[in-house]
Amino acid sequence: MSATTAVEMPEIGATGLTSKEVVQRIESGQSNAVKTSTSRSVRDIVRANVFTLFNGIICAAMALVLVTGSWKDAVFGFVIIINTGIGIVTELRAKRTLDKLSILVASEFLVHRDGKDVEVSHNEIVLDDLLWIRAGEQVPADGQIIQTWGLELDESMLTGESRTVRHKVGEQVYSGATAVSGMALVKVNAVGSHSYAATLTAQAKVYKKTVSDLNKGINTILKFMTFLVVPLCVLLILSQIHTVGGWHAALSTGEWRQAVVSAVAGVVGMIPEGLVLLTSLNFAVAAMRLARHDTLVQELESVETLARVDALNLDKTGTITDGGIAFNRLVMLDSANAAAEQAATQALYDCCNEEQPNGTGQAVLAGLKAQGYGAGAVESRVPFSSARKWSAVRKSGETWYMGAPEVIISALEGDYSSVLQQVNEYANDGNRVLLVARSTAPLSPRSGLRDAVEGANVSDGPQLDVQAEPVALVLCSEKIREDAERTLAWFREQGVRCRVISGDNPVTVGAIARRVKLTGDHEPVAMDARELPEDVNELARVLENVDVLGRVLPDQKKAIVKALHTQNHVVAMTGDGVNDALAIKEADLGIAMGNAAPATKAVAQVVLVDSKFSHLPDVVARGRQVMANMERVASLFLVKTVYSALISLGVVLTQIPYPYLPRHITYIGALTIGMPAFILALAPNTRRYMPGFLKRVVAFALPGGIATALSVLLAAWVLPPVMGWNVTGDAADLSALRATSAIILFAMGVFVLARVARPLNGWRGVLVAVFAAAGVIGAFVPFVANFFALILPTGATMVATLIALAGSALIFALCLWLAPLVRGLTGKLSRRH
Repeated sequence: MSATTAVEMPEIGATGLTSKEVVQRIESGQSNAVKTSTSRSVRDIVRANVFTLFNGIICAAMALVLVTGSWKDAVFGFVIIINTGIGIVTELRAKRTLDKLSILVASEFLVHRDGKDVEVSHNEIVLDDLLWIRAGEQVPADGQIIQTWGLELDESMLTGESRTVRHKVGEQVYSGATAVSGMALVKVNAVGSHSYAATLTAQAKVYKKTVSDLNKGINTILKFMTFLVVPLCVLLILSQIHTVGGWHAALSTGEWRQAVVSAVAGVVGMIPEGLVLLTSLNFAVAAMRLARHDTLVQELESVETLARVDALNLDKTGTITDGGIAFNRLVMLDSANAAAEQAATQALYDCCNEEQPNGTGQAVLAGLKAQGYGAGAVESRVPFSSARKWSAVRKSGETWYMGAPEVIISALEGDYSSVLQQVNEYANDGNRVLLVARSTAPLSPRSGLRDAVEGANVSDGPQLDVQAEPVALVLCSEKIREDAERTLAWFREQGVRCRVISGDNPVTVGAIARRVKLTGDHEPVAMDARELPEDVNELARVLENVDVLGRVLPDQKKAIVKALHTQNHVVAMTGDGVNDALAIKEADLGIAMGNAAPATKAVAQVVLVDSKFSHLPDVVARGRQVMANMERVASLFLVKTVYSALISLGVVLTQIPYPYLPRHITYIGALTIGMPAFILALAPNTRRYMPGFLKRVVAFALPGGIATALSVLLAAWVLPPVMGWNVTGDAADLSALRATSAIILFAMGVFVLARVARPLNGWRGVLVAVFAAAGVIGAFVPFVANFFALILPTGATMVATLIALAGSALIFALCLWLAPLVRGLTGKLSRRH
């Protein structure tokens, strides 16, 4: 605790807590210190990324191969390290962000203890403290107002309502609000984790993993393959042991090693290990590209999510508007000449041109400066007071007043109901309205210290001349972002339903929504959130016909997201205040502005660093590119899964040696799947997301996978008797069969790649040609050929291989022709049943 401050505060009768009472409260845990709990421990993150189904399968397969001593056939295992590393680094980044989450700004606060005012840190405030809340400070703990000197709070971070709120004695103030003007003495009644801000923080800190349709599809494939891999691996080992003469012969001759390697070749082929890695890499590359456009992606999977969004909830302040005020125009109340309008405008400038103008005053000054106005001669002045709601200047024998219309008119003699009606009409159109009045009476003086601190008794201060005459209305409005209308039009074209959800008056919000053409040429339907039903299903029904919601509370924003989820909408939520944090957390995709509260940015998956709403189409486009391209390359990987499973099944049933080695599948997979897939995944693609990712991928992969499996198995069954090869007893003959099978596998891989890369005009055709050529050239490079056991056929083997390749091409074409016929027949049968 610091020493007594030199700040002179108003005298109060209470002495506050004693030092002993403060110590007792700290010891009993009644201080404002909040225990920081991590969102997820490092151990949990590492465990979740290391001990995955995918890693387990690959690691077990790699261990089996290493036990045999054939390390060259175990190179596929390196993908574990890369993929796990990406996952851990990404989640640690998210953890650091969540752990830094803090709504309250750390600073010194003034409390009244032992009859003296002393400054203490945020954590040293205790229950029942008498706390001074001064202009410019953030309220550090919940409390009840004991005395007030015109305290006005900006509670937009808590409620979303942009106007300031003036509080009275006995009313409750909540941590997280900011004092805009005035001052108050508050008795603290909730501290630490019990305060309002801390409660919001605790809810926002709950870890929530972004749901990725891609990852769900891939995990479904992996889970399905697990049921096949384990029993098939056992059966493969047994079949390969059988081909070398049984267990006794295998153990005595060491042939068991080759049997295990052959079995692993089947297992590794069934696992789309590169697809998992490529998905992570593609998300990371997309995130880096977005970062160049001042868009921070805090969870990689969220790049994909916005491609699926069909409901976008927008917070007004900070998203459509930038939180600032803009001066629109001055409206003269009576038909006046140019000289009268100029005099009123100059008086307006001089009223606002005080030492510390508020936000509205600054906006008026900026607007009038742009019109060529400057400071005029002022004889005396009454600065703007939030308690009075008006300011005044005396100049050239006249007194000019500027302030809240209802306050000024209520103090005047005469009937000005028509003026108030005009004020209401402009306000209903989204304007913030001020009134300029003129009087010939002298300006009444200020009245001392009480008015200096926004005196509670306004009558003690300067008084309006009741004979003053209203002259003009000043129209200001929230400053709409230049990119808002254009961005909203883009979303409408893309079929995304946008709703504005705000804590402000629904009429004001509706007017702003109309100005930015939220619903195009149609009038947006606005509604007061206080009329919303509590039942989530009824709420969902109401929301279908509402475009704008005002007076929305933080819990209601969260409920709105839940209601949209009941209708199977994929929801994105934008915002910048603490009041948006819970809804952003609940949404499928949370988007925070760069100038948002720390809590909001910490829970959002995407942060628009420069707060530009216009970046959202970039995020959508990048998400669609990821989804569309990953669907394309997932088909490529799944073909390998299908043919590996079918070949393994064929080997088990017919008890033949496995037709290729793990290193063959590593080489072929790299050139026809892995590297081409990475390039295809980064290609431009603006196709809109369509549900049914997994179904389409499987439908594409089956024909190619079946054709490849049939081609390899037919070669393995037919070639040995035709060529006179003893594949179970002669290592050279087995190598020849495997070399031929590898060539067939490579050719089929090129066919599948060509199908996936379509259309083949331009760079896509070049891509297929380059990797096909690379595969052939690699076989002529001694080091590559030796490492991957690539053998070029000669003589009769060459002829047999060419015939087998021709047959494979025929089988591939036949499978592609039959696939749509089978799908059509299946569809008819399913509709009948």
